Amino acid sequence: MASLALDAVMLLCTYAVTRLAVGRALRPVRTMTDQAARWSATASEERFSGAPRPAELARLGASLDAFLDRIRAALRHEQQLTSELSHELRNPLATIVAELDWWQARPRNEHETLTAQRAIGDAARSMRTICDTLLAEAREDARGVPGTTAVLPVLNALADRTDPAVVPVRVTCAQEDRELTAGVPAAVLERILSPLLDNALRYAATAVHLRAFREPGRVRIEVGDDGPGVPEDFRAHLFRPGRRADPGDGHDGAGLGLPLARRLARSAGGEAELGEQSAGGAVFVVRLPAG
Repeated sequence: MASLALDAVMLLCTYAVTRLAVGRALRPVRTMTDQAARWSATASEERFSGAPRPAELARLGASLDAFLDRIRAALRHEQQLTSELSHELRNPLATIVAELDWWQARPRNEHETLTAQRAIGDAARSMRTICDTLLAEAREDARGVPGTTAVLPVLNALADRTDPAVVPVRVTCAQEDRELTAGVPAAVLERILSPLLDNALRYAATAVHLRAFREPGRVRIEVGDDGPGVPEDFRAHLFRPGRRADPGDGHDGAGLGLPLARRLARSAGGEAELGEQSAGGAVFVVRLPAG
């Protein structure tokens, strides 16, 4: 009986010591978990990297940092989507309201009524195009996903898909920039550049060029052509969905490629814009975070 009692006491002591040791060992994990929950709720920029920790906790911190980065990217994308929807829908909504107010202000003849209906219909279709463009891109899983991509192979792959007999595509990159990497997955980089390349091929006279440069903390990619360029009075509308400088110019396209390219670039933390135009051509510039 004394032996059994001693065994019971030893087991209780062992349990207490083990529980205390495990609790103390897991206390940093609980602290890190609580911190991650608080930081994720506010999209905080606080991260676990940099603090000295044991190897196991350092790996846990790296995993939590990646998780927090994905949450922050998703929240940033949601805010960007809401902002762009609000901004892009404001103009067609204003058109509809103005036409309805004018229509109700006084009687109109049949021609004026048809004109008002046509204007309202065009504004409504523009709103639908804007919503389809932005929401379709918002559904893509690749948005905001961390990744790095070597730039030059993507440019060469895009050039290889074109027909050099129609319009040759030249890829240029300085020797010191041949190892450039962008902080986006390859699929996202291709989807950003493809609409710009298609647009350049559509209007180029003899050639299209793809150039890559290194900038502080960023990668700069230029897509240029030697076509007629962008009319001065159309530059403010260039990246609006469904807008084209001259719908009757004989070229296909619905005016959605450039807005999609900008949308993707901004979602990846970059920008797509019209660069300084050379004589007889247009240059589109894409800036992305460096990998």
